[in-house]
Parts: sequence; C-alpha cells; structure tokens
Amino acid sequence: MSRVGLPLLALALQAAMLQNSIAAEPVAESVVEPVPYAWQLPAWVPPPRVPADNPMTEAKVNLGRQLFYDTRLSLDNSMSCGTCHIQEKGFADGNATSLGINGVRGARSAMALVNIAYLPSLTWANPLMNSLETQALVPIFGSHPVEMGMEGQEDLLLSRLSEDARYASLFQEAFPEKSGAITLDTVTKAIASFERSLLSFRAPYYRFKYEGERSALSESALRGEDLFFGEKYECYHCHGGLSFTDNLVHSRLPFEELGYHNTGLYNVDGQGAYPMANPGIREVTDDPADEGKFRTPTLLNIALTAPYMHDGSIATLEQVLTEHYARQGRAGHEGHAPNPKRSAFIVGFEFTEEEIADLLAFLNSLTDDLFLQNPAHGNPIVE
Repeated sequence: MSRVGLPLLALALQAAMLQNSIAAEPVAESVVEPVPYAWQLPAWVPPPRVPADNPMTEAKVNLGRQLFYDTRLSLDNSMSCGTCHIQEKGFADGNATSLGINGVRGARSAMALVNIAYLPSLTWANPLMNSLETQALVPIFGSHPVEMGMEGQEDLLLSRLSEDARYASLFQEAFPEKSGAITLDTVTKAIASFERSLLSFRAPYYRFKYEGERSALSESALRGEDLFFGEKYECYHCHGGLSFTDNLVHSRLPFEELGYHNTGLYNVDGQGAYPMANPGIREVTDDPADEGKFRTPTLLNIALTAPYMHDGSIATLEQVLTEHYARQGRAGHEGHAPNPKRSAFIVGFEFTEEEIADLLAFLNSLTDDLFLQNPAHGNPIVE
C-alpha cells in the first residue's frame, strides 16, 4: 500500500476499532465529574478549540502524559511518543528523519509538538489529518513507514496497559463516564489531551511584545524583528500569527487558516518536481499544482529543532537563511534553476553578515525556556 492511503487507512482503522471497543464498554452507574483542565493562558492568547467528545480535564492530561512516555505502546517496548518528541528539543528529536523500531528511517522529520492545540492540520503533508485523536493512531499502528510497529497488535497494546494496576485508577479518574475502560478510544483521547497542553507563550519575544518587558530583547534581536517583519526578507508572510505559522484555529477564529507552500527546496527534473518519496501534499490531493507544498512549521523554539525542513536536509538556521531562502530556494543555486512552482514569496535577497546575525538573534528570542523545562511536560515514568 502506498503512503497515500495511510491517512485514510488510519481513519478507517480507528472507526472500526472504536466501534468494537465502545460496544464492549460497561455502562457507568454514576459519574463523578472530573476537574476541568486549567489552561493558564496569558490574557492575550485566545483559548484553543477542543473537540466536544473529548473535553480537557486534569486527569485526562495526566493520563495522557503517562501514555505519551510509555514504551509499551511500541511492539518491542523500545519507543514511546516521547522518543521522537523530546522536551528539551522543543518536542522534536534532533534527527533529519526519525527511526522506527525496525531501524528504518522515515522520509520526514518529527515535527515539533508546540501549540498544536491551535493547528488545523497536524502533519507535514496531509491536510486531511486534523484530529489529534486520529493522528495518534498513525505512529502507533502505521506501517508506511513503521514507527512504533503495533499494526495488528491492538489487543496486545490494551492488555499491556490493563495489566498495570496503576493504569486502572488513572483511566477511572480520566474516564469515569466510561467506567475507566481501557480502549483505543480512551488511549488516544488521553494522549491528545496531553498534547493539547503543550503550550509555549513565554518566549522573550512574547514577553517583549505582549507583556511590556522591554529588556527581554537585545538590540540585535530588535533589529532582527524589523527585518523579519519587513518586505526584504518576507519571513512574516508565512511565519506570522499566534505561533509563527500561517496555520491557525482557535475559539475566537471564525474560520481555519491553512498554509502549505513550496519553498523551492528541490527541482529534480527542472520542471518543479520534488523527490518521489516526498512530493508534498500532491501525494494526498493528486493535484500537480501541489507539488512540493508542505505545511509551514512553527518557529517557536526553532533554535533547538535542527536540522530543518521537512526532510531535515538543512543543518543550521544560518544555512536556511543564506543557502536556501536567499537563493530563491536551495534548488536555485549551483547551476540549477529555481523551482518554477515555488511560492511567490520565495524571491531571494541580498544580505549582510550583520543582518543574518540580527535575524538569528530574533529567532533565538522565540525560545521558551519555561516550556522546555516545565516538569508538567516531562517524563513521569521512573525507570
């Protein structure tokens, strides 16, 4: 099966499994309402949207955190969600592309899990993947590529969790209306709840911009801010908004904002083609105009999420600026023509060393140390 079918397979798999698991759940005689989750958002940040069938609660987030770091969700007990989403790396993993349990690398890098509660689309190149509850099934059960390797092993996964007495109480606290049933439905809802709690709004730039902390930015970063939001470098067109990406949804927004762009990273045939393993959202839409289009990643904590681009093919932020965007896309140098399908914002630019240093200082001001060190986000499992 091609990777094109994987998202639809995951959706179908989830629907069938959840029907079976829900049918087997006992009916709760009485329900103790769990404590709602306290977002603790700055006043300038709108609350995220939350699915009506998966309201946020403290108990559910706590359970999801346990599951996120539990290696029993992988076939050989070697990987958890946290293996490819490491807190101190901005919940990316520092690799160009990620390894599955079989040692085979996937084609794309692990996206940083930050402010994903505000994202209307969750992966590099699948606009249809808009549910965290559904997306959790893909790394666990997917086979193209194999990540955690549990395809066909749903009963094994649930039995592992059911054998842990600690989980019996955690699931009861998180899902009293389901009598604490341990099912794929409750597992994925808990993981999704924890992932929605991974919010980063305390970076120096945010404190400077929204909280009046004038000393939060250096003079260099202030110059970099002017460059970032100026017309010469064009950065802000795609990397603006709440989380420095043009993908956004929240409770006060009447519509979803979606941004997929071809930045001219490749031009393998001179006519705009990307490598076959990574054609962008064309893989899903089958529209030639979508060749090479990938979702705009957030720039929050970007200094810690190297290497860069969807395939981790650029090692440093400086190279992203000087060897990619400055050259109308990386394909547009060393004798190769720029990608003719690249975004209209990828026009190239001349730069000075001081300008690049200032831009990097600004990008570094998007690092949120409190988020990266928050014990509520860390691994609770004691080896």
